[in-house]
Amino acid sequence: MAHGKKYLEAAKLVDRTQSYTPADAARLVKETSTVAFDASVEAHLRLGVDPRHADQMVRGTVVLPHGTGKVVRAAVFAQGEKAQEALRAGADEVGGEDLVKKIEAGWLEFDVALATPDMMGQVGRLGKILGRRGLMPNPKAGTITFDLDRAIREVKAGRVEFKVDKAGIVHVAVGKVSFDAEQLVANLASLVDAINRAKPAGAKGTYLKTLSITSTMGPGIRVDIPGVLAAAAAA
Repeated sequence: MAHGKKYLEAAKLVDRTQSYTPADAARLVKETSTVAFDASVEAHLRLGVDPRHADQMVRGTVVLPHGTGKVVRAAVFAQGEKAQEALRAGADEVGGEDLVKKIEAGWLEFDVALATPDMMGQVGRLGKILGRRGLMPNPKAGTITFDLDRAIREVKAGRVEFKVDKAGIVHVAVGKVSFDAEQLVANLASLVDAINRAKPAGAKGTYLKTLSITSTMGPGIRVDIPGVLAAAAAA
């Protein structure tokens, strides 16, 4: 893939042979952003697991202390008092059969879907639509729950889901380039700590292999994993 002039200039600032301290990496990811908008900062963590085996699957959620910098729109499948609870907690769209039909008709203006367990019989009809987009409510992601108040508030505050892909890599947005370096480090530390705690029983050898962060369309920056874990322990 051919990169543009701005990318190539930014890439010169990054030493590919070096693993940077979390603070230096955070400063560098801000400095190497090449776009005019407030770019997202993503973490890419390669794990020593084979996700084809059920006992090596890595998945969970973590509340980033400074959020993602993104306004999260929540759609909630709930009825009666639970629907009222969802509205009070700040849900953007709440409904039952009516919401299912709205989504079947093509409406998808939300970032996360939550549901009470009793609604999953109806929500199941949306498997093909929501599943392809990673929006299907899931108990492991904390998005199927009767505790809607807590779940919605956490999602709005910056709770993110992490899941290892087929290549053994976790990709998660940890903020924006407009964040302070300290905020990016705190978010990154929380994420890596949560993934480290989610180490599956079947994982062999080195679990946390390599970590890099990058801004949207910016160069990748290697980060020292022990340094990130130390930042998490100090938090």
